Amino acid sequence: MTPAAGELAIVLHTHQPYVEGFGTWPFGEEWLWESIATSYLPVLDLLDAGAPLTLSLTPVLCDQLEAPGALERCAQFLGAIRVQSHARDIATAAGKTGVVVALEHSAALYERARAQLGRLGGNLLGALARHAAWTSSATHAVLPLLATDAGVRLQLRAGIAGHRRRFAARPWRGGLWLPECAYAPGLDPLLEEAGVRAVCVDLTDVLGPDQHLRPLRSAAGSLLVPIDRATIELVWSKGGYPADPAYRSYYAFTQHRHRAWSNDGEPYDPARARATARRHAADFVARTRERVAGGGLAVFAVDTELIGDWWHEGPTWLAAVLDEAAAQGLAVAHLDDALERHPPVAAPAALPVTSWGTPRDLTTWSAPPVASMAWEARDAELRTLAAGPDVGERAVRELLALQSSDWAFLVSQDLAAPYGRERAAAHRAGLDAALAAPGEADPAVRNLAPHASPQALWEP
Repeated sequence: MTPAAGELAIVLHTHQPYVEGFGTWPFGEEWLWESIATSYLPVLDLLDAGAPLTLSLTPVLCDQLEAPGALERCAQFLGAIRVQSHARDIATAAGKTGVVVALEHSAALYERARAQLGRLGGNLLGALARHAAWTSSATHAVLPLLATDAGVRLQLRAGIAGHRRRFAARPWRGGLWLPECAYAPGLDPLLEEAGVRAVCVDLTDVLGPDQHLRPLRSAAGSLLVPIDRATIELVWSKGGYPADPAYRSYYAFTQHRHRAWSNDGEPYDPARARATARRHAADFVARTRERVAGGGLAVFAVDTELIGDWWHEGPTWLAAVLDEAAAQGLAVAHLDDALERHPPVAAPAALPVTSWGTPRDLTTWSAPPVASMAWEARDAELRTLAAGPDVGERAVRELLALQSSDWAFLVSQDLAAPYGRERAAAHRAGLDAALAAPGEADPAVRNLAPHASPQALWEP
């Protein structure tokens, strides 16, 4: 088979809002434990086996993975709570052979995750450090919505400083994931100033179909790397692969919140799902080969949590994609390496503000249902700046926590709206208290943004 002229880069954006210590079920740190068990550990297996995946780790996720006691609680969750809850569901399903098989399959995967975490000595971040390539802003703030250049600098400097210190053995090559792919041309000088070499952008509604296969050079010098919706939507769309009848349903739960049914309502059959994942992997590679037959770089970028947590068969599919790529002659490259081989072209002179939200603007984080949240975060930023350089570490960390994109996302998408509003309100109240009493310490922000420097708000 003739090799494809172009290549594919698979970028996994790995992120959780700071939930460690902020609630358990139904909203809170169990989100993190589930992602560790079902996404991060399976992806780590692929990376350790040599998979050429580009791993982006957000600083706020790293803050949680290294927080004192966090991974111990994760191990307890996997080794006690999940064991007991599966046992209760299996007892309830006695006589329903297909459901019992599905639950036994699920229980075995959690036990495997617990054992793997034990072999790592609970140091998941250390294991991921061998592969950490791209970083992000400190707390996943939508940078175009921040009120000041100083606020953007704080987010960038804190995030990049944390990445460099944690992963010093793997030198950072300048790749930065823009939270929510939220881009505005005014960010270019600030990115360049921070040492950012490349960012991913979603220009689906701006560029022609083939223009997404080459990086762009902004006027300030940073590389803008278009993500490729043509390949992404084979997976991440309403009719994408995960909607297949054979795959495990994300929405059908047992009494104890386990998933034992397929999308078609039948008891989940792991063998049937694996065969379907391999078929979809072959289809994905064939379509991507055709996409880059004339050359170029297709950037398939998704949230890591899609691979396993949201789409149960995602790790199986991804492993099969890598096998199929080798068999079909499709080059899969680390994004940093690929960018060395694909010279950029000049970016259009007047790029709009874009994101990978719906629609591809800032609506998700600033539309009427969440407009007050956006306004209050900007107000908090301005008040923190107005307080002057002696504002203190607590106030800066509460500001960073408040600026997270996740709180508005949870509200606007009605995923966990009360939790999103509560978290934003609590961090705003924490900031108010810190501004009123600058010298007082407060452990409420836990291990968030330990590398943030309060002086960064006032340093040019």
